[in-house]
Amino acid sequence: MEQNNTATVRDVIVIGSGPAGYTAALYLARANFKPLVIAGALSAGGELMSTTLVENFPGFPDGIQGPDLMEAMRAQAKKFGAEIEYDDVTSIDLSHDIKIITTDSGTTYSCRAVIIATGSTYRKLGAPGEKEYAGKGVSYCATCDGFFFRDKKIVVLGGGDSAMTDADFLSRYGSSVTVIHRRDTFRASQILVDRAQENSKIDLLMNTIVTEICGDGEKVTGLKLKNTVTGEESELATDALFVAIGSEPQTAFLAGQIDCDHGYIVTEGSSTQTNLTGVFAAGDVADPIYRQAISAAGMGCRAALDAQHYLAN
Repeated sequence: MEQNNTATVRDVIVIGSGPAGYTAALYLARANFKPLVIAGALSAGGELMSTTLVENFPGFPDGIQGPDLMEAMRAQAKKFGAEIEYDDVTSIDLSHDIKIITTDSGTTYSCRAVIIATGSTYRKLGAPGEKEYAGKGVSYCATCDGFFFRDKKIVVLGGGDSAMTDADFLSRYGSSVTVIHRRDTFRASQILVDRAQENSKIDLLMNTIVTEICGDGEKVTGLKLKNTVTGEESELATDALFVAIGSEPQTAFLAGQIDCDHGYIVTEGSSTQTNLTGVFAAGDVADPIYRQAISAAGMGCRAALDAQHYLAN
């Protein structure tokens, strides 16, 4: 049944959850703005919900499980008065002072300010074994998980700047790093390619795709490969596969209303203000570079303070 909540104009609605959304909600709730968080029906908590041990979030010297960290953030925001709905935004009208938001359940909300914190998702390889070994040798974040593979064999999949940067970073940990790319030339900046070629710990394997990720049930043990030119099949032993083939910011529901760059929301200077008055963005949906839980949380704090300043004036 459709519900219309537009008669009650809220101060602020946070779209999305994760470190950015929950931190924004916490700050807004403590400032008595009574934020509504539309957290997502299936994606509440963001990418960390599918992450195992997080060792680089400050305050947890022994590490913390990703879902546990997100649950603690959610509970803290709710403790101070944030309202949380587990639904997805299907359409939004940001063209007026009062913003109109409609969710998948048919509920419509209105508010004066919006913080968009819908994050982004890593592009998946789609090969057999990827899902089974995610967090058990298959990773999408070199800075998050590289430490776990010290003196291990590592493979990086991709041909862009991210893949080259990840390979260089991972060479500090692994006994060897093999970069696998499906074409005969890289899309990455030449300076990054040169750096990889000059690194004695990095091997470049061109015209090759991963057809299957193999393991022993507990961890990754190797990859099945296929040459895209000759069709020759082979196997490569490895302890880890880092997939670096890009990410997709979750902005489709905005329908082009906000200025974006390659899908990522553009913010003004060091603020979280978008090109639309009263609309702010935080976390990975506006950050194609750092993509860390701690930087997303910090940006969520900034978005909440920016929204507070906007509402106060």
